Parts: sequence; C-alpha cells; structure tokens
Amino acid sequence: MKTIKNSVIEGKHKKPIITDVFYKEDFQPKKVVIFCHGYKGFKDWGAWNIMATTFANNGFFFIKFNFSHNGGTIEQPIDFPDLEAFGHNNYSKELDDLETVIDWITNNSDFKSEIKIDDVSLIGHSRGGGVVLLKSNEDARIKKVITLAGVCDFEKRTATISDLEQWKNNGVKYVLNGRTKQNMPHYYQFYEDFIQNKKRFDIKNAIENLNIPILIIHGSNDTSVSIKEAENLHQWGEKSEFKIIENANHVFNTSHPWKHKYLSKELEEVVNICIDFLK
Repeated sequence: MKTIKNSVIEGKHKKPIITDVFYKEDFQPKKVVIFCHGYKGFKDWGAWNIMATTFANNGFFFIKFNFSHNGGTIEQPIDFPDLEAFGHNNYSKELDDLETVIDWITNNSDFKSEIKIDDVSLIGHSRGGGVVLLKSNEDARIKKVITLAGVCDFEKRTATISDLEQWKNNGVKYVLNGRTKQNMPHYYQFYEDFIQNKKRFDIKNAIENLNIPILIIHGSNDTSVSIKEAENLHQWGEKSEFKIIENANHVFNTSHPWKHKYLSKELEEVVNICIDFLK
C-alpha cells in the first residue's frame, strides 16, 4: 500500500490545497475516488484515514484533501489554526478547489500507470455532499457520485432573515466549534458569494440534471442533517440509490480523534456499500 500524505497543490485563491493519496502500487490503472470533507471538517478527521486505506485495499486510487480555506495550514493540516482563511471560505472556492484536484490527478504524470483518468468518482460528506453534486453537474469527467449524510439545500444554511442585517453591519458572524472551543468567523462575503451564484449553487437543479449513477447514504440517527434531506435528494435524482444506515449518526458513529485501528460498524457498512456501487 502506497500512501502519500500532505502533498501541496496550488489553489486558485492564494491558498494551497493539501492532498493525500492512497493506492496499491501495482502499475494497474485504477478507478479514481475523490473525497470531500464537510463544514468544520478536514481530510484527517476521525476515521477518514482508515476509510481511505480500505478503499485503496479494494483496488481504488483514493484521494482526500483539505479545501484551501477550511482553516488548516500546510504545517498544521488538522484542526483550524487559520481562522482568517476559514472566515473567507465560500462555496465558489470549494468548487474551484475540487476542480483543481480533479485537474491535478487527471494531468499528473507521476500516477499515469496507476489511474484511469476517464473513471473519476466523487464522495462528499455533509456540506461536501452538496459540493460533489454541484461539481458532478458541471464536470463531464465525473462518472459516479456519492453523498454521505449530504445536504440538499445551501440557501437555508447561508443566512436567516433575522441575522442578515446584523451580519451585514458587523461584516462577520461567529459560530462556536463545540470540540475545539474556537469562535469560527464567517465574513459577510459568504452571503454575497451565495447571492451572486444562487443558480449555480442550486443542489436540486444539479441532481435533477445529472445523468450519472448517484448513491445517497444517510444515518437514521443523524441529528446534524435531517434524513429528510436525503429523501429529497433521492426524490430529485431519478438515477439515485438510497441507503439508510440504521442507528448511525452524522459521522456514522465515529469521532475525532479516532483511536481505533478499524472503522465503526456503521462506517464499515457505508464503505462496503460505496465499494459495491463504484465497482
């Protein structure tokens, strides 16, 4: 098993994108899977490394990465040392970052003998689920797409009428990170970017337009993103499959840090379903 951690790709927005790749070095072309973390997430969260290894052991070329403005740095890709970057993140930047990663792997001569450049699939967790659906609608290189506890609507997560005026006046609002106890900033540009690109960020429209296989996976005990959102995605996506993981929460009963050498029973079920779908 070959693992290359923390490679630096130049992003389009003056911040680097930190990537990991996992694969069996056997000079056989493999299907490429790119994983996108969610809001307040990062590529090394919890059990994502074990998940990546499992995909690689099953014959995939697996990539995960930190969005350029997720709050991590090259020196510290875990957690959120760069809150200023976090505050300047938005959906446009995340879509651009994902495109940069797709471009990077499909044009990378280092892995030429290891990848099938015409067989790229995306997996997104939570907010990343919305991002991968939008990108799959924009990029014909994507052959299959999977959402894990994915969201179905970015508009309701962008602003509420009650706090919009105050957000505009202050220029920033803060969200407490319960785990790290950081007050995480969101600058008003996030809302402005959403309004400017509202049509582009319409997940319902994106999934209705998709003509590729779609897999929607959601935990029955998810209190962060309602299972109703998964039901909406499934209803809108004519070609979608929908799997409910019983007794699973938003992160499929894992946590950060994850001290075990194995996946939770629920996340293992998720990974097995994904592997079957992608094969």
